[in-house]
Amino acid sequence: MKWTRRNLMVAAATVAVVVVGACSSEQPAADGTGAAGDEAAASGEINLYSSRHYDSDDVIYERFTEETGIEVNLIEGDADELIERIKSEGANSPADVLLTVDAGRLWRAEQEGLFQSVDSEILESAIPESLQHPDNLWFGLTKRARVIVYNTDAVDPADLSTYEALAEPQWKGRVCIRSSSNIYNQSLLGSMVEAEGVEETESWAKGLVSNLAREPEGGDTDQIKAVAAGQCDVAIVNHYYWARLAKSEDPADQEVAQATEVFFPNQDGRGTHVNISGGGVMVNAPNQENAIAFLEFLVTPEAQEVFALSNNEYPVVEGVEIDPVVSALGNFKVDEVNVSAYGNNNPEVVKLVDRAGWK
Repeated sequence: MKWTRRNLMVAAATVAVVVVGACSSEQPAADGTGAAGDEAAASGEINLYSSRHYDSDDVIYERFTEETGIEVNLIEGDADELIERIKSEGANSPADVLLTVDAGRLWRAEQEGLFQSVDSEILESAIPESLQHPDNLWFGLTKRARVIVYNTDAVDPADLSTYEALAEPQWKGRVCIRSSSNIYNQSLLGSMVEAEGVEETESWAKGLVSNLAREPEGGDTDQIKAVAAGQCDVAIVNHYYWARLAKSEDPADQEVAQATEVFFPNQDGRGTHVNISGGGVMVNAPNQENAIAFLEFLVTPEAQEVFALSNNEYPVVEGVEIDPVVSALGNFKVDEVNVSAYGNNNPEVVKLVDRAGWK
């Protein structure tokens, strides 16, 4: 059953359940009663709240059901909307699992007390330590590299090195990047605060702002198109936005990809910043065991391959095949700071970008 974002705000607070006795999971709600109580606890299902809007994910959910008999009731929406919904549902929330993109959004849910710690040797061993919460509240399921895209006619890649270097005078009027309110940028800055401290990160943000070719506008794809059009020479974006353009059947998108290239920064230092798409089990999950089994399925090679091949993401599990276009970008050194630092440093990031004048 799939509830789309369109009807999220008018949907009933309780997900209808189907009792499948052979696959029952006797996990009571927090108070043992209510809409998510006995009926949901007796069902072979999970109630998945997800802000990942990719059709390829449906393939993974179908395979999980085929292999386990556990039905996936999918509720889609914006991450912040889903977090607020789970909060408002309280102890009787039917939510078993929350999936979302960016460690910063997982941190927001964590701050609301929505996750429970999960004891799973499968998850802990399959996922690199840097890509999971230190207390097992949530786990990274895919990786996204925040890269530099450059105009091949305007930039010699030998002149590129680090994120920090883009604040230097040689890049005056040549940089594009989206708003500082975007969680991808906030997480990048959160990693920089962890590595270099608030003062150094703020100094970098001020330098970057002074080098902007235009006021921040649009999403990552818009930044890449601006680079291709010569409005700026470089942009900081997530890698998969470039891969989508490169794989597009639209000639205009292909022209954008052909006019640009991807560069992995900080390879001689801490490595390129990576973010995650991830999830965790809700604190009042009525189907706790099924929820854990679901997360464990998402780190199987089978599921990881679907993530990687269908959505241009990097798997978190070693040895899984990735998309040929993404693979052609080459191997790169990853910044191994624990992704939980992005959210922990977010309050400082919000203040420093304001002081830096980054809109």
